[in-house]
Amino acid sequence: MNTLYNKILSKQDPDLVPGLARFFKTGPGQYGEGDKFLGIKVPTVREVVKDQWQNASFKDLEECMISKYHEMRLAALLTLVQVFKHAKKDERLQKQSIDFYLAHTQYINNWDLVDLSCYELLGNWLLNRDRKLLYDLADNGKTIWEQRIGMVSTMQFIRHNQLDDTFNIAEIFLAKPQPLHDLLQKAVGWLLREAGKRDEQRLKDWLSTRYKTIPRTMLRYAIEKFPETERKLYLIKE
Repeated sequence: MNTLYNKILSKQDPDLVPGLARFFKTGPGQYGEGDKFLGIKVPTVREVVKDQWQNASFKDLEECMISKYHEMRLAALLTLVQVFKHAKKDERLQKQSIDFYLAHTQYINNWDLVDLSCYELLGNWLLNRDRKLLYDLADNGKTIWEQRIGMVSTMQFIRHNQLDDTFNIAEIFLAKPQPLHDLLQKAVGWLLREAGKRDEQRLKDWLSTRYKTIPRTMLRYAIEKFPETERKLYLIKE
């Protein structure tokens, strides 16, 4: 019996479905088009995962991961994060978790699913490994979600004061055909901002030769923590 699956189902609230569908842009032509919801907020999903992650097999996670319901996929990803974290020195289990994640990226199809999982999994796994995978995802990802995984995974490196990959992968997005999808602009700008919290001068040096050509949303996110007078100077591109 898949207790994780059943517990998530038991928390569904139809009254919350319309609001969640609007929030995650599931209408025709929107980035989350066609996604289905049970009506469960993230804290509730986290509570179920906290209670059930130790009972979940990879077969159970597979059933949750391929579900049409957004919250079920979120539960699978948050459970995978817990399995990975608690594996500690069990490299075999950690690699199994990473392989599972990479084999199911087609189901990681909204920004929250990316952001709540990728740096906890790929970011941690690659801390002391070659990071070419992230460059490839950013550059050649089949979807905006795979590309976003490539960028957001660098959050873990930033937390360890390793900033090179964030700036390097940001360059990949600047070189892409424009206009860049809004959700990619936001992700790149967000991670640049986080890198700037660790080394503000490096961010300013990086922006100094690029700010006139950086997409507007990306730039706004990157300079969000700068003083208002300084932000205005960056936003005057002519």
